[in-house]
Amino acid sequence: MLDINLIRENPKKVHDSLLKKGWNVNFEKLLKNDNEKKELVLQADKLKEERNKLSSTVPLVKKVGGNIQAIFDKVKEINLQIEALDEKIKIYENEIFDFMSALPNTPDDDLLAGEKENNKAIYTYGNAPKFDFKPLDHMELCEKCGLVDYERAAKISGRGTCIYTGLGAQLEWALLNFFISEHIHDGYQFILPPHILNYESGYTAGQFPKFKEDVFWLEKSEPSKFMLPTAETALVNFHRNEILSEDELPKKMFAYTPCYRFEAGSYRTEERGMIRGFQFNKVEMFCYATEKNARVCFEELVRKAQSLLEKLGLHFQTSKLAAGDCSHGMARTYDIEIWIPSMNIYKEVSSVSNANDYQARRGNIKYRDKESGKTKYCHTLNGSGLATSRLMPALVEQNQNADGSINIPKVLQPFMGGIEKIYPIKK
Repeated sequence: MLDINLIRENPKKVHDSLLKKGWNVNFEKLLKNDNEKKELVLQADKLKEERNKLSSTVPLVKKVGGNIQAIFDKVKEINLQIEALDEKIKIYENEIFDFMSALPNTPDDDLLAGEKENNKAIYTYGNAPKFDFKPLDHMELCEKCGLVDYERAAKISGRGTCIYTGLGAQLEWALLNFFISEHIHDGYQFILPPHILNYESGYTAGQFPKFKEDVFWLEKSEPSKFMLPTAETALVNFHRNEILSEDELPKKMFAYTPCYRFEAGSYRTEERGMIRGFQFNKVEMFCYATEKNARVCFEELVRKAQSLLEKLGLHFQTSKLAAGDCSHGMARTYDIEIWIPSMNIYKEVSSVSNANDYQARRGNIKYRDKESGKTKYCHTLNGSGLATSRLMPALVEQNQNADGSINIPKVLQPFMGGIEKIYPIKK
């Protein structure tokens, strides 16, 4: 949630900033409601002051034998006036809250306006592999090597799912274990969060109310609960309604979870196989920070995601997203995009984002400043480290051989029992 004071002080600046994300917001009604609410609060405060003064006279009037019933009657009348004002104030508060809750985060000043067309590649690792044979796509490779069973997945679940089998399951698990070991080595705290979350968790993350239809809801749960779309949703709520000490920050953690996403619309031909599905595995990095150290944390998360791919020996690029391509609750995002030869394009396997204090305001997540002793809102950052649904296709395609075999990256071999190569299954 944005700080309403920013809108009060400079509505044009906030308007122009949100316009870079494609949001043309009129703040007139918000500011009108805000001013009228303030006026009602002043009236209520004056009445409370008058009521308290009257109440304080009761002992003295009673002592001299005066009429205290008249005072009680007046206090009762004032209380009714205060109740009426409080009801009006509540209406304004709800309208203001709903308006503010729907606003996206403002992008950082250095981001270009617009969407994907204005994204800029800022880092490239390696070169796209060149083959002296006709390469196979990841679906053909995985089926020939017995790594994935698409048909049985469709039978037991439906479209948008897959079953990792045999060495395919081992390879998927090897990737996850490699990521986990790297993050533990870097001093990040390992978290295994629940996969079923409450509405407040989605609200704090900035995913609700706008994207509440993009998740799987549990029909019989009361109160309403949903399946987490990313571990970020759980991790950002870890310290909801808490005050941390500044010495705890930056606080670095990561989690492994499957991710569950309900995405409406048809699947394009290029997104067949594991590229896009309702469920996929992901390791998510997360940081709670102060405003001062948030930028350093952001660069660290970007570098960690890049390092994982570099150690896997895969060709990728990093793109700085334009304001309109950053997600709703984020002020800044870099995408780490893997090269998938059969598609001849890069696909995102990690988004590293800084929400500034947007999520912390929604979740009331604060820290106590050592110098002033005052509480301030934390800054929150997240980054995939990494998601496997697009990484696996890139890995098998970039490492394929003419005989249909797949080379296992050296860093994964210890997690694969020393296997260096996966061969097609003999029929």
